[in-house]
Amino acid sequence: MYFSYGETETAYLKRKDKKLGAVIDQLGPIHRPVDTDLFSSVVHHIIGQQISTKAQQTIWNRIQQELGEVNAETLLTAGRDRLQCFGMTFKKADYILDFARKVNCGQFDLDAISEKSDAAAIAELSSLNGIGVWTAEMILLFCLQRPDVFSFGDLAILRGMRMVYHHREIDRKRFEMYRKRFSPYCSVASLYFWAVAGGAIEGMKDYAPQKKKDR
Repeated sequence: MYFSYGETETAYLKRKDKKLGAVIDQLGPIHRPVDTDLFSSVVHHIIGQQISTKAQQTIWNRIQQELGEVNAETLLTAGRDRLQCFGMTFKKADYILDFARKVNCGQFDLDAISEKSDAAAIAELSSLNGIGVWTAEMILLFCLQRPDVFSFGDLAILRGMRMVYHHREIDRKRFEMYRKRFSPYCSVASLYFWAVAGGAIEGMKDYAPQKKKDR
């Protein structure tokens, strides 16, 4: 399953911003996978922090192969040492087990998250050990498929914006100006800035000032 959007969102963004509109026309639809199971999405994001996507997927595949269904019961039964053997750090294993315990005892209500506003859901998710604001924002986008997620803490989004608009930097004030322009479809704008940052359009460069090398 991919993040769901269509003509309504892209037409709105093209109408609001000609430069982003040109990117949308050039790249066409972007297919980004989503995980609609909130529990597994939280676990997956904890695993993926500060490691490559390939390493994250390798660990995730091992967990699925060994445990089958990834839920609070199977993770708690596996325990800390077994989770670490899948390739994650003990710290991440502790974060995951703490989350599983909170879900298992009802302290963290998974079903309630989908009913909350973006801000409230981010606050609730980032209260978990191992989940910061950026990770919570990514869960909103790639699990809950919220339409208006735009993360100032995402370096790739900032890079994509510098490339599209030829800015040397994107400070908070400028970022919020763009957020207001793209809302209520910031999530779709994010998809295109990620693609640009990843080199999807040949010839686009990052206009950030080059750091001077020490002699």
